[in-house]
Amino acid sequence: MNAENLAEESSERSGARVGVPPSAELGARTFPTTLWTMVLDAGGEPSEEAARALEALCRTYWYPLYAFVRRMGYSHADAQDLTQGFFAYVLEKHSLARADRERGRFRSFLLGSLKHFLANERDKALTQKRGGDRGLVSLDDAEAEAAYEREGADELTPEQSFDRRWALALIERAKDRVQREYAAAGKAALFEALQGYLGRKEGEPVAATAARLGLSVAAAKSAIHRLRQQYYAWVRDAITQTVSSPAEVDGEIRYLLTMLRE
Repeated sequence: MNAENLAEESSERSGARVGVPPSAELGARTFPTTLWTMVLDAGGEPSEEAARALEALCRTYWYPLYAFVRRMGYSHADAQDLTQGFFAYVLEKHSLARADRERGRFRSFLLGSLKHFLANERDKALTQKRGGDRGLVSLDDAEAEAAYEREGADELTPEQSFDRRWALALIERAKDRVQREYAAAGKAALFEALQGYLGRKEGEPVAATAARLGLSVAAAKSAIHRLRQQYYAWVRDAITQTVSSPAEVDGEIRYLLTMLRE
């Protein structure tokens, strides 16, 4: 789904929808406990639960961090070590005590922490970055570098590039979750046929899709609409997991949409 379609879905959200995760409904009276609020609640007293939540967030969004380090001029090998070392720093140190609940976006916290880490580590030996012999988060470094090379050069600042990659990682996560939902419901083939309507470029004409699926055009349009609703619900849920209050969700969506339009 492109930025314009996603924005339209945002304006239409009202009432319960099929496939909408509970934490996506901001009409609820209380904001749900999310991964990021769980991490923030730990503050200076880390818990195993909070550590698991933080690791889950880092595992999902680690590629924008790796790419940011590369954009700062570090080599592939150095970026690998620094990214892994950063995870050791965040997961093992009491860095969460510095998180500001009033500016509680996980995206902002993580990038600020990474900049602080790079400044401190610039003059140290990179061989010490992995937190001993144990990698705290398993990273696919080869795939990360391949993805980085495929993206090529652009005119974005490292910070803007980080936010754009963050947005892309977020919507990819949402798409994966919708795909799993369809597969669990025995509709994997339907998802494969319709997933093109979730991309930044529109899928094939609906009439052609309908004919291929043996559906009427009206039925195909309805199926596409349901797919987009579920997709948007999971996009919204993924964003909800990375902010600390309901007031931040819509603003974060609007900002990330601007990054996708770049």
